[in-house]
Amino acid sequence: MRHLIDPTDLTVAETERIIALAEDIIAHREQYSESCKGRKLATLFYEPSTRTRLSFTSAMLELGGTVIGFSDAASSSVSKGETVADTVRVVRCFADIIAMRHFKEGAPLVASQYAGIPVINAGDGSHSHPTQTLTDLLTIKREKGRFDHLTIGFCGDLKFGRTVHSLIKALSRYEGVRAILIAPEELRLPDYMLQEMRARSAIEFREVRTMEEVMPELDILYMTRVQKERFLDEEEFDRVKDSFVLDPEKMRAAKKDMIVLHPLPRVNEIARTVDNDPRAAYFRQVENGKFVRMALIHTLLRWADGNRPFERTPVFSEPYSVNEMECPNRRCISATEDVDRLFRKTGDGWRCAYCESRPK
Repeated sequence: MRHLIDPTDLTVAETERIIALAEDIIAHREQYSESCKGRKLATLFYEPSTRTRLSFTSAMLELGGTVIGFSDAASSSVSKGETVADTVRVVRCFADIIAMRHFKEGAPLVASQYAGIPVINAGDGSHSHPTQTLTDLLTIKREKGRFDHLTIGFCGDLKFGRTVHSLIKALSRYEGVRAILIAPEELRLPDYMLQEMRARSAIEFREVRTMEEVMPELDILYMTRVQKERFLDEEEFDRVKDSFVLDPEKMRAAKKDMIVLHPLPRVNEIARTVDNDPRAAYFRQVENGKFVRMALIHTLLRWADGNRPFERTPVFSEPYSVNEMECPNRRCISATEDVDRLFRKTGDGWRCAYCESRPK
């Protein structure tokens, strides 16, 4: 059974086939209008969402399928204490594919071990957001025509920014990509990500503290908001919330063909006056999200045809160390639910399979 929990669950070739399929859907929508007829998507959203939830819903409807699920966990048995594992074992009785957003890191991975149908990670805490990555890649392809030999500035909340983490992973598999990390000390990219990037010869990176010093170099500027909901300390949030604001004056230093991306929602990090600049691609990026999710749903359902639901659970996607170590991350699903404590061996030691933290 194939799932999409992390961007690297897809090979480069598979990723590019999904992007190509999305482009074909854009060009020939009518040919796909009944490709998922009779199929049901379950959207299990434990966290608020506008773009991701509506684009998944719209994607399935435009493929001829139907949608069930919840947009507020309080309206489901989760409010009574039902676990992720039990929830998906129930939902698989009614649906063919699941899209899950959860505030706990690793929850979609747990779901994939029990569902017996494809599970798509629609964002898990500050960990990963692979369908936003596919959205970003489709936008980059349509705007820039390629994925390689690009200089990308990631600006703002790089510590909790799951979209940044996922996109860096995806782009690290292409040649000539330079990542410039623009963030205050408090919002630097997590150490495990920096170590991974140092270990990969395919991606060059450096850290800076101001947007202005690198604007002329950038092919793409990827803006992010500072996410109040990820902070455990409100005083720390107040110190960094206004760290970077993109305005027309800063845009004057940028290349004529640079594009600005943002996973949205924004707060104040992009001035409204930037919206009319043709280089502002973030609303075009939103629409691309629907098409790439159409392509992903179509693909995963085709891959799943002929598979039977799990006879025994959990089913692990790879060899892990099981229940021998503990994760210290309070945001990890293993901190609050009765799940197997899974760790994978990486180049720099053991990492939690759910959130990539080091063991205690």
